[in-house]
Amino acid sequence: MALFKDLNIEESILKAIEKMGFTEATPIQEQVIPAAKDGQDVIGQAQTGTGKTVAFGIPLLESVDKDASHPQGLVLAPTRELAMQVSDELSKLGRDKGITSLAIYGGQDISKQIRGLKKRPQIIVGTPGRFMDHMRRKTIKPEYMNTVVLDEADEMLSMGFIEDIETILKEVPEDRRTMLFSATMPKRLKTVINSFMTNPVTIAIKSKEMTVENIEQRYIEVHEKQKFDALCHILDIDPPELAIVFGRTKRRVDEVTESLGIRGFAAEGLHGDMKQERRDAVIRKFKRGAIDILVATDVAARGLDVNNVSHVFNFDLPQDSESYVHRIGRTGRAGKSGIAFSFVTPKERDHLKVIEKSTKKTMKQQSVPTYEEALAGRQDRSVNHLMQSLRSGNFEHLMGAAKSMLAEHDPETLVAAALKTMTKEPDQTPIRLTGEAPVHAKRRSGGGYGGGKGKPNRNSSSARKRTDNDRGGRGRPGQDRNRGGGKPAAKVKSLAFKKN
Repeated sequence: MALFKDLNIEESILKAIEKMGFTEATPIQEQVIPAAKDGQDVIGQAQTGTGKTVAFGIPLLESVDKDASHPQGLVLAPTRELAMQVSDELSKLGRDKGITSLAIYGGQDISKQIRGLKKRPQIIVGTPGRFMDHMRRKTIKPEYMNTVVLDEADEMLSMGFIEDIETILKEVPEDRRTMLFSATMPKRLKTVINSFMTNPVTIAIKSKEMTVENIEQRYIEVHEKQKFDALCHILDIDPPELAIVFGRTKRRVDEVTESLGIRGFAAEGLHGDMKQERRDAVIRKFKRGAIDILVATDVAARGLDVNNVSHVFNFDLPQDSESYVHRIGRTGRAGKSGIAFSFVTPKERDHLKVIEKSTKKTMKQQSVPTYEEALAGRQDRSVNHLMQSLRSGNFEHLMGAAKSMLAEHDPETLVAAALKTMTKEPDQTPIRLTGEAPVHAKRRSGGGYGGGKGKPNRNSSSARKRTDNDRGGRGRPGQDRNRGGGKPAAKVKSLAFKKN
């Protein structure tokens, strides 16, 4: 594996990389950076979590002039979360060079973005819809863009943004450098490549190099009504550093989030109906560890990049295998290991097999965790806390009370009483969640099942054009598919919590 210092990177950018704690380049970085620095168009085929932003960010930052009066670099991303993530990372990389990046996306006041543009950022990271809004307003002039990056291009295709991308590419100079990154390479995407890229070099990262290899994958077969207790018990048995719980609908996210709070867990929800300010605040809290658990829909969590996520829970199985890979890829990042649990109802066994076949990975079955196991997990933590306190010392002021108690009680009884005091029993407040219909492996019109190859049904969730307001651009607020109850989550007036 190559070192960044051996890749002929500008000193100011290399200094920023070192400040960020990076010394060795990932496989995609090692291959993309030299090719892009030579001015070649690049196609990078790799999953999320492989270091793509740094791979295209370094050549992009080296190509811009910090004294120019117009933005010269453009990164198009499918969601507002990914746009913000990429913009933040580019700003860190370009800080010592004096390069700034601005994220533009739907759901944020456009006048605020216009004020940001007046500060003359060198790089724009945006969602296609909002970038086109600025093009129409002439607040961004695409004719000055010398580098264009299409990040997660297959996702933008599945969301229906491909026509917007083609419109944008027709407006930027023909002699630009274009870089495209995608986990998969559908035929429609190849049309864009043939029309708008010049002799691109293709760099494909093999699956064995993906961070998914660092992830232990397990499944638990449970009935719908058992899911929530199973989740709480796992959280007690194996407390996460940070965890993401994926729900299929906004309603599910709201109910699980509130129910976790009732059971005493620090959790927040994230979905497309939330105002942008609220979403930003939740993500900040999650990144700094102010909350342990993030409950999210696929739409909201797309592009979320947090290195310390130790657990991912598929509370509801995703509709397709690609979504499954994106979900579990939120853990096992930056060389760390992670664990992914999937809750599978008896009617979803076939769909589980489809996911396993598509990902070429067999999940390990785990039994449904019990209350006794959850209590034992809490007791183990109390023992660990007691031992840490013993090692740390600084309890001399308590020795008098300890000796007095030992005069009346044997040591074993005193330690047991201390552990009992420290151990809070798992909360068993009865919770009732609105049921979600099981997801089935459906044959696609182009052949195959679920996450396999073939043309998706136009009515499927992956083929529908999502609105930019949920994904990061223009339009009315987006809606996550609500398969379970038949009504949008926003119309659910209250949650049902049933006590015995």
